[in-house]
Amino acid sequence: MNILIVGSGGREHAIATSVAKSDKVDKIYCAPGNAGIAQLAECVPIGAMEFDALIRFAKEKEIDLTIVGMDDPLVGGIVDAFEAEGLRVFGPRKNAAILEGSKAFSKDLMKKYNIPTAAYENFTDSEKALEYLKNSNYPVVLKADGLALGKGVLICNTEEEAIDGVKSIMEDKKFGVAGNTMVVEEFLTGREVSVLSFVDGKTIKIMSSAQDHKRAKDGDQGLNTGGMGNFSPSPFYTEEVDKFCKEHIYQATVDAMAKEGRPFKGVIFFGLMLTPNGPKVLEYNARFGDPEAQVVLPRMKNDIIDVVNACIDGTLDQIDLQFEDNAAVCVVLASDGYPLAYEKGFPIKGLENFEGKEDYFCFHAGTKFQDGNIVTSGGRVLGVTAKGDTLKEARAKAYEATKWVDFDNKYMRTDIGKAIDEA
Repeated sequence: MNILIVGSGGREHAIATSVAKSDKVDKIYCAPGNAGIAQLAECVPIGAMEFDALIRFAKEKEIDLTIVGMDDPLVGGIVDAFEAEGLRVFGPRKNAAILEGSKAFSKDLMKKYNIPTAAYENFTDSEKALEYLKNSNYPVVLKADGLALGKGVLICNTEEEAIDGVKSIMEDKKFGVAGNTMVVEEFLTGREVSVLSFVDGKTIKIMSSAQDHKRAKDGDQGLNTGGMGNFSPSPFYTEEVDKFCKEHIYQATVDAMAKEGRPFKGVIFFGLMLTPNGPKVLEYNARFGDPEAQVVLPRMKNDIIDVVNACIDGTLDQIDLQFEDNAAVCVVLASDGYPLAYEKGFPIKGLENFEGKEDYFCFHAGTKFQDGNIVTSGGRVLGVTAKGDTLKEARAKAYEATKWVDFDNKYMRTDIGKAIDEA
């Protein structure tokens, strides 16, 4: 099979690594890819939103299956465009990708179908939002409705902060058109857990749990990012939690989308908060999380091509989805200053130290080739991942491996997975 992967980050590198393990695969292409993915695939300079160019390429190279990693093209309708041309593609159609593309839609869906989530109101008028916030309990959460690179969420501790937040999201359009509609949400407390799942429109199969670290600084301080590290499985995702979520959240979401005439095929990411009143949904994503994919996919036993095809064909119920009985930890090496201003273009040294190392992965997120060198080209540069028999062992190995690679202005959190010690 000829496979095309759409995207350019650590998630797509993790997908490519899994795809490369399949004996069904002859050739992998990635658009646009990065310097790490180029070790496994032929990278082509086509942007993820260039649907016509991607379709032409898929026909020209006789691509048997396209896997879309990124949220923007999914929400923009890439699956519909490919299917209209008779091309096989993995991911939700546009009318199902709205599950991630509109937080207001997903909140309304949860309310309609009694899926546990935080209390909320949606606003398209900033004055009405400000009026509502006068009588709110604090802290409160403000969310830009649309895609905002994982950064369109503000936690406001006071009414003054909330007023500034409304101005930032709805009036100043800090997150662009994503802020045309805004969700005001009850602030939930508890442990956050991420759960990825494969879905074929009616059947859902849960992957191993994971736990993300969104804030830029140690101790969950600093600005929200796309994710500074991750570990899997989460010790806080107990059998009791799993049972509750299977009964009230997972299948309920798949059934709700089908009832709405929006059958979902692809990956649903459930962002959960384990509150004192039980698990509640914080957010949905319509694709693999990043860096969640970097700790979950390396532990999956199945051939990813088999699972993807089952999702497309509606035969996921025939797949016995299995994961290794171990753990993985990912530490993101970022450019200092991320997620705001940071310098790029620094040569990366030591990547060869990962070659041939079992249980160690160095997933490229923001890298490119320049003058014969691999250099930094983004805020999140590398995801250093290690597997171990236990979470503590995997964490120790991952942090040891962060010393193997270096670049100017390298920055990382030093407490990824520290919650393991409290489990």
